[in-house]
Amino acid sequence: MRWESQKVQEGESAALIPLKGMIRSVRTPEFDGVTFHEVAAKTALNRVPGQSAMPFDWTVNPTRGCLHQCVYCLDPETLILMADGRQRPLRDIRVGDRIVGTESRSGRRRYVETDVRAAWWTEKPACRVALRDGTRITASGDHRFLTDRGWKHVAPAGPGEAQRPSLTTSDRLLGFGNGGASSDAPPLLAIIGDAVETTADLTVESVEALGEARSLIDITTDTGDFIAEGVISHNCFARKTHEYLDLDSGRDFDSQIIVKTNIAEVLRAELSRPSWKREHVALGTNSDPYMRAEGRYRLMPGIIRALAESGTPFSILTKGPLLKRDLPLLQEAAQLVPVSVAVSLAMVDPRLQQRIEPGTPDPRARLSLIRSITDAGLECSVLAMPILPWLSDDPEQIDALHAALSDAGASDVTAGALHLRPGAREWFLQWLAREHPELVGRYRRLYRGGSYAAAGYRSWLERQAAAARRRHGFDRPVAARDDDDVWRRRRDPAGGPDSAMTEIAASPAQPALF
Repeated sequence: MRWESQKVQEGESAALIPLKGMIRSVRTPEFDGVTFHEVAAKTALNRVPGQSAMPFDWTVNPTRGCLHQCVYCLDPETLILMADGRQRPLRDIRVGDRIVGTESRSGRRRYVETDVRAAWWTEKPACRVALRDGTRITASGDHRFLTDRGWKHVAPAGPGEAQRPSLTTSDRLLGFGNGGASSDAPPLLAIIGDAVETTADLTVESVEALGEARSLIDITTDTGDFIAEGVISHNCFARKTHEYLDLDSGRDFDSQIIVKTNIAEVLRAELSRPSWKREHVALGTNSDPYMRAEGRYRLMPGIIRALAESGTPFSILTKGPLLKRDLPLLQEAAQLVPVSVAVSLAMVDPRLQQRIEPGTPDPRARLSLIRSITDAGLECSVLAMPILPWLSDDPEQIDALHAALSDAGASDVTAGALHLRPGAREWFLQWLAREHPELVGRYRRLYRGGSYAAAGYRSWLERQAAAARRRHGFDRPVAARDDDDVWRRRRDPAGGPDSAMTEIAASPAQPALF
């Protein structure tokens, strides 16, 4: 992976200049559109404000901002080269599958085996790439392929976006090409360890915008690439707090990532002070400590060792399957201090999940992570948040989620409604207006009291989740309430346009809210 130090250009992001402890700003083609600002942190332990409702007093956040966005994706019928030489449609690829990627060794790029770490669906405008050997590939314009001139996007950047290398008819892709091969074709000869040598004519013949959005899929691998239709294809490897840095809580939160490169050393020094009382420390409260960049910076092993060796109990909350890398270290830490691990997963429908959380590992990847954690002898609780009103709160959806978590071996589940803090609120409502404009009015009324959904709705959701917990062995019974039918009708708009949201059955147990 090639990382390039960049100066902050005038007018590009002037707010970044006064960042305390700035070492350098770094960009790389592996994280297109993202700038990493490496800083030398003076502190690592953060005290949670006394008025906070959080069940912990201390946190450690190795980064600020979040990379859980994805811009790469291919058509589900795209053929992927498996490690056994067979080709399988991308729609059939599963987390844990062994496929073929590439690595640079001694100046030569070679084919190697690699694991699929995550797979997810998304909806994006599609393009068709035609090669002279007959290979045809449908991909998003943001997808990248390896050419004889380096990695290139399928299509140029859109209006107002930074320019980027994109395919032209003078480019030649690297690989062996498929030329119309099908999934039932005989396995290819073993190529693991072979150098990448292109003999077919993989010159780009045309790139055609199809003029429509399509359901596409992306995967994450250990090598950062895979073989799609016989060519080398790239894969992608707490908003309000960003405003404290004079960055916005929307686009900047996703693309301007603050990395505390010395955090393990600073943390170890703070934990060695006589004043440290070895209180519980929570990781993953602001941004995911196992986002993709952790594969590059490897900050978590040092943090885990510092906490365990100082006798400090800690917890980790993540969406990232990369945590599997550190399971042996967490097993060792659990011999010294209490260690708890939680995975965030609030829905099991991959299409809905990717529309709401584009770029995060899909539900199957996170269920696999839960199973790996429990197989390692560690308990894994699940934070089933956020449950989204009218989108993921149907009792059948909640039951399916709890069933999947039980099958994966989760030890406990905590479900809760969407919490719209300032910053996240504006960003989410923009998304809602684009994707579900008919729900904007309902959300504004449901959250008109502030960051939390109306108390009556939260109580209704809590009882639905409690019932699912009982059915799947997570909890003991909770008494039913007479107003359950009221909230069931109110979240189901079948009774007429917004009628379920405007008619409130007031009672001592449920006040009128709208």
